[in-house]
Amino acid sequence: MPFWKNSHVTPAQVILLGFLLLIGTGTMLLMLPIASNGPGGASFLDALFTTVSATCVTGLVVHDTAVYWSFFGQAVILLLIQIGGMGVITVAIAISMLSGRRIGLKQRWIMQESIAAPQVGGIVRMTSFIIKTSFLIEGVGAVLLAFRFIPEMGLKGIWASIFHAVSAFCNAGFDLMGTKDAQFASLTAYASDPLINVVIPFLLIMGGIGFLTWSDIREHGIHLRAYRLQSKLILMTTTLLLLLPAVYFFFYEFNLPQWEGMTLWEKVQASWFQSATPRTAGFNTVNLAELSEPSKLITLLLMLIGGSPGSTAGGFKTTTLVVLLLAARAVFRRKEDVQSFGRRIPPDILRNAAAIFFLYLLLFLTGGVLICCMDGVPLLDALFETASAIGTVGLTTGITPTLSVPSRLILIFLMYFGRVGGLTMVFALMPGRNPAPRQLPQEKIPVG
Repeated sequence: MPFWKNSHVTPAQVILLGFLLLIGTGTMLLMLPIASNGPGGASFLDALFTTVSATCVTGLVVHDTAVYWSFFGQAVILLLIQIGGMGVITVAIAISMLSGRRIGLKQRWIMQESIAAPQVGGIVRMTSFIIKTSFLIEGVGAVLLAFRFIPEMGLKGIWASIFHAVSAFCNAGFDLMGTKDAQFASLTAYASDPLINVVIPFLLIMGGIGFLTWSDIREHGIHLRAYRLQSKLILMTTTLLLLLPAVYFFFYEFNLPQWEGMTLWEKVQASWFQSATPRTAGFNTVNLAELSEPSKLITLLLMLIGGSPGSTAGGFKTTTLVVLLLAARAVFRRKEDVQSFGRRIPPDILRNAAAIFFLYLLLFLTGGVLICCMDGVPLLDALFETASAIGTVGLTTGITPTLSVPSRLILIFLMYFGRVGGLTMVFALMPGRNPAPRQLPQEKIPVG
């Protein structure tokens, strides 16, 4: 009997084990000599780090993807990105559907948990919608990118277009732009290219808003009042998190001396791209090591927030942020309930949001301090690295290949934690639910 059909295995445990199985398979494939261009094949740690980064759609790398990995290795990485982005459970259910197998209640329950759907009903139709829409958006993105890459690279441009479309939509950030003389270049050669600066952010935003938001857009079009509260909050928060940082980058960061060679048009495009990519794509069109410290901090915070529930993106999610902000607003206004768009948000949602925020903050800070102490890198750069890992972003100031083995293991754990989700991991490791005790006497304590 497959482990996911075991009645004692919870959906959270299935999700964790599914990602672990995919990581193990990918690591073995990338260790094969055919997967890399150098002699002897990749080491276990290098293959593991790359596999976790691809499966968890992060984009942090210890070797330049275009230079180090062969076509076979790049194809394995792309497959891992696709499965990891759409979700191991989503892909498994899709394969079962294509093979004509019956999707049982347990599988529907697991799928509901995987994409954060509100109910089990209609989950099979939702899975079909996710698969079709994902391939459609990636296909459109690949066609648009082909107008740039094929004239530059010839037939190799076809592969580059497909690879970058999937990598962007799945919010992975892996790229094939490096050369032996200019490794880890990402998209810096396209800082002034309008096609790249529109298509790549479009793909990553579509991947990051969540599958349920797509469903609302499909069903209700521009009638926003009919959307779920989740979709309304996601669209509102995403819009603000795109516009406000873009304004900051344009008026402050790209007017600093290190960027004086940029034209006004390049500054506009770089501001937009740098606002979009931390959530959580991992591409960059400027050298992130040259960013000012305030800009690194803002980018770091955007990476921690990440995308939305049930999406290809990581982070502690936009809904977590907005629930905490709404709770603060309720306190300031001395209201009993957390409210938004004419709806009350249940107290357990607020507790979950506070727990997730605390967990991400604790792991992000602990990992950054440990890397700073062990490798002697500046604390802000170390925190930038751990935020990128736990937010499954992939942006870096360039220190990833130089980190020690213990630091890389920290990043591997943070990438895995960030992709499967904080509560998913906690519920998988502590699935038991204690019976509700008798209510204890209540006593207030001052806070703040």
